[in-house]
Amino acid sequence: MKFPLYSRVALAVDVPAEGIRRGDVATVVDHHPAPQAGGEPGCSLEVFSATGKTVAVITVPESSLEALRHDEVLAVRSRTTAA
Repeated sequence: MKFPLYSRVALAVDVPAEGIRRGDVATVVDHHPAPQAGGEPGCSLEVFSATGKTVAVITVPESSLEALRHDEVLAVRSRTTAA
């Protein structure tokens, strides 16, 4: 599913190197075509802290994103990165 630019999405995968976990909310900031024929398109995402500071900009395949749902509740957690 292609999400519109600047829409909020949930991550469907962990990105340990950035301290990002499945379920974290991010904003779509760019779309990328598939790197090769038959490949999967991707998106660049900006991930923000609870106070609005950018903590990561990552690029993931579109299949790594999920739509936010009305029955979900946002939560707060500490961000940790791999050493």
